[in-house]
Amino acid sequence: MSEPDLTHVRRMWADDRASAALGIELLDCGVDTDGTRPLGHARTRMPVNGSMVNGHDIVHGGYIFTLADSTFALACNATGRTTVASGGDITFVTSARLGDVLVAEARERVTFGRSGLTDVTVTRESDGAVVAELRGRSRALPPR
Repeated sequence: MSEPDLTHVRRMWADDRASAALGIELLDCGVDTDGTRPLGHARTRMPVNGSMVNGHDIVHGGYIFTLADSTFALACNATGRTTVASGGDITFVTSARLGDVLVAEARERVTFGRSGLTDVTVTRESDGAVVAELRGRSRALPPR
């Protein structure tokens, strides 16, 4: 089987000004083809800077959600369908702090019709501690 063409998802990432402004770096993006349907996956990383910490001196949850959401977008668009988020739920497990580097890993779990479910785990790079888990719901847009 040939390698999937990821030109479209790399173009989407290059145009993602919000992720770029936060310093989110794409580490890996691809498609798993060993099941009945191709499923996307992605890995990103984000260094925590001073503008991301809240009044408790920990990373504001919105930044963690944005990292997870950006990685979710890469994974669910990797198979070539233009896909958007239809919802997502996040659970914060432990805190992250100024100077930490966060890594997010997303994997599409299942797609059905135009819908899909993607799980994202955000960890602290220094010790691998799980910071948050996101379950994302996606919806593929009809072709233009």
